[in-house]
Amino acid sequence: MTTTGRRALLAAGAAAGAAALVGCTSSGGEGPRRPGAAEREAERVARAEAALRARSVAVARGLLERYDAVLAAHPALAPRLTPLRSSVAAHVRALGDGGTDGGGTGAVEPAAASGSPAPSASAPARSTTAPSPAPVPVAADPATALGELAAAERTASDGHTDALLAAPPEYARLLASVAASGAVHAHLLTEGARA
Repeated sequence: MTTTGRRALLAAGAAAGAAALVGCTSSGGEGPRRPGAAEREAERVARAEAALRARSVAVARGLLERYDAVLAAHPALAPRLTPLRSSVAAHVRALGDGGTDGGGTGAVEPAAASGSPAPSASAPARSTTAPSPAPVPVAADPATALGELAAAERTASDGHTDALLAAPPEYARLLASVAASGAVHAHLLTEGARA
């Protein structure tokens, strides 16, 4: 075989290889690929789950803010409320898929444990995701404040329970656990208030 023949054969092989590569990666000139029905459904399910998680975290954060407000208004209740508040802070982290909320709850937790008002300490962490809500009103009477906190726990627990049907199995188990914990907190707040 002559040099020209080898070169022609090599060039033809390279051209065929390049054409095969372009054929594998090109969309064929038909424009952008359209997602199939399964891909659209998976995207819809992912969006619905993300919205459910956001709502669940918002409910838990609202409850956490209420604990902070009661602790700020009634520091004498700290020994009783701090363990329950810590549990609610853990729920916020767990519902947010392990702290994907930017660490805002981690910054809030030490403030409440020290007895200082946490809403002002945590506002900068939350301001990046949502505007700060109005301050939570707290009753001047500690027993009434505890009753209102118990009602907030029940409302949050009911919200998590209602979300169970729309949640994927693993997240539904987490929501059920958080809802049960909220019901226990409400019981502890109301039974302790009677004692």
